[in-house]
Amino acid sequence: MKREVRVVVGGAGVAGLTTAVALAEAGALVHVIAEQVPGVTSLAAGAMWGPYLVEPKDKVDQWGQRSLEIFRRLAEDPSTGVRLTSGIEASRAAEAPPEGATTLPGFRLCEPAELPAGFSAGYRFTVPLIDMPTYLAYLLRRLDAPSGTGERRRLASLADAGPAALIVNCPGLGAQELVPDHDFWPIRGQHVAVTKGLTEFFSEDTGLSQDLLCFYLHGDTVVLGGTAIGGEGSLAPDEKAAAGIFARCVEAEPRLAKARVLEHRLGARPTRAMVRVEAERAEDGTVVVHNYGHGGGWSSYGATTMFSPAIPAFFWISVSMRRWTLRVASSSSRLARMTLAFSSVKGRPLSWEKVPVSG
Repeated sequence: MKREVRVVVGGAGVAGLTTAVALAEAGALVHVIAEQVPGVTSLAAGAMWGPYLVEPKDKVDQWGQRSLEIFRRLAEDPSTGVRLTSGIEASRAAEAPPEGATTLPGFRLCEPAELPAGFSAGYRFTVPLIDMPTYLAYLLRRLDAPSGTGERRRLASLADAGPAALIVNCPGLGAQELVPDHDFWPIRGQHVAVTKGLTEFFSEDTGLSQDLLCFYLHGDTVVLGGTAIGGEGSLAPDEKAAAGIFARCVEAEPRLAKARVLEHRLGARPTRAMVRVEAERAEDGTVVVHNYGHGGGWSSYGATTMFSPAIPAFFWISVSMRRWTLRVASSSSRLARMTLAFSSVKGRPLSWEKVPVSG
């Protein structure tokens, strides 16, 4: 693809930045427009690989497996914020292992002595944990390498994106007003970041409860979770919820009682009955690819569907744009080569100011 093909990506959460990086490295002249850089919900994620609050299941399973492969490769580079960690997922009811868990490295049933009081079943395995602030900074460095540009402002409408051959719409909850899309709701999530004192993660299978229990290790920090409150999008800290999170985690792991609280992290998971990854033409003929509604698949569990929604999105781009051919589209192997070729990129940071755009 030639650099004169200007693509605008709306949104700078993990969905928007991943899409922008993939297109920029494929040769597009990518311009990102976002009010928040990076997106606050993505920054607030825990985050452990695994699907959560996201449908359709068949596609999510495929996307999850692809992202698992990619995250394993990224874990080879500490600067990405991704690492492979062993830990336990447990349940208070004797249930079968989570679907797909038995194929993960190191999978085995836990002995009763390994489980906290009150838990009747548990499973140990190794999965990617993603330190989201570090990871999002890494994506921004990658976007900068092929000369991506950006503006820190709110998109009033898709037409407000300026002249572009293509617009990729990754607005998170902003889709409610921007598209508009009303088949959409927030699920408020809160985490508490504390000082380190553990060596492995723990997560409870809480089903659809709004009170979650998990702790994830990232360097000198442990992220405690969490909440999943449907219909609430406020990002104001809730001290009562934070106290509940801390108490649940200390009950499961008493060593956390002496941990010092560093910060509260809040986000609103952009949830939809079905993920929207599809293309349409605007009235002026511009191709618009929608890529949003990933719920906890993007945020709560660390961007599980992170790269893989780009596969159908790139396919739509390739068949919709008749003047250019984006040959990253229909080949998952090409996408894999492109996304797996991650390396630490050192260079000037993106200047997130309003910049001139050309047609």
